[in-house]
Amino acid sequence: MVASVERKEYPISIRLSEADVAMIDRAATLRGRSRADFVRDAAVRAAEDMLMDNRLVRMSPEGFAEFMEVLSAPVAPVPDMVELAERSAPWEAGCTTKR
Repeated sequence: MVASVERKEYPISIRLSEADVAMIDRAATLRGRSRADFVRDAAVRAAEDMLMDNRLVRMSPEGFAEFMEVLSAPVAPVPDMVELAERSAPWEAGCTTKR
C-alpha cells in the first residue's frame, strides 16, 4: 500500500488596485488560467529568478584563475553572427534577404 503524503498549503492575502486585478485577469485569461494559478506561477517564477540571481558560486583559487583566463582570452568571431550583424534590416530600403 502506498502511503499518502500530506500536502500543506498556505494562503497568501494581498490587496491590489482594481487596475492591477483587471490586468492580472486579462493575462490569466489569455493563458487559460485562473487568477490564483496565474498569480501563484508568477510569484514562484519571480522568486526562483531572484534566488538564481543571488546564488553564490564557490571555486578554488586555481579554478578562479582558469575562469579569468578564459574570460580574458580574445574572442573568435562566429561567422553566422557576423553575417547577421551585417545584414540590412527588413524595413530598410533596398534590403535583400538571404535564405
